[in-house]
Amino acid sequence: MKNVTVLDHPVIKHKISILRDKNTGSNEFRSLVTEIAMMLAYEATKDLELEEYDVETPVAKTTGYRLTGKKIGIVPILRAGLGMVDGVLEVLPAAKIGHIGMYRNEETLQPVEYYCKLPSDVENRDILVVDPMLATGGSACDAIDRLKEYGCKSIKLLSIIAAPEAFKLLEEKHPDVKIYISQLDERLNENGYIVPGLGDAGDRLFGTK
Repeated sequence: MKNVTVLDHPVIKHKISILRDKNTGSNEFRSLVTEIAMMLAYEATKDLELEEYDVETPVAKTTGYRLTGKKIGIVPILRAGLGMVDGVLEVLPAAKIGHIGMYRNEETLQPVEYYCKLPSDVENRDILVVDPMLATGGSACDAIDRLKEYGCKSIKLLSIIAAPEAFKLLEEKHPDVKIYISQLDERLNENGYIVPGLGDAGDRLFGTK
């Protein structure tokens, strides 16, 4: 799959297995989502530009490195995307955060936008869109559409679990967007849920079901 990176790591597989378990409570679920989001952020930012500068250690002078280039923006797709923000901030504490609110119409399975608030300089930032579940791909595509309307040119998508159906839509509509996921699942069921998946990520994050 073009532009898709799957983190094939034993620690992530271990954590995702706990996420899947229907008996895992909201507190542990939130912690695991944060930890996996941090790992995804490391992978997604490995191409950030660096510049050299002089550093003096207690022993000797050496060459240090610091991030340069464009600043970062984190854009969670509400509400489940909020669960990934803290993990990404652990890696990129200076990032600014925007929010795009969407819900899924249960009859059409299509995303409906209800909120959008982005940093004033969003078009000048490298954007990380975060959403734990990439099912049909509709919400992600619509969120990326909105970001491009604001002038964003560098966009990456971070998700914990994805279905193959989402990649077809994203590759068709946004072939320039790189996608980073922790697990590729089998398929969507008749209700548009990922199989085997982990249920509704928002409900499990916030204890609302």
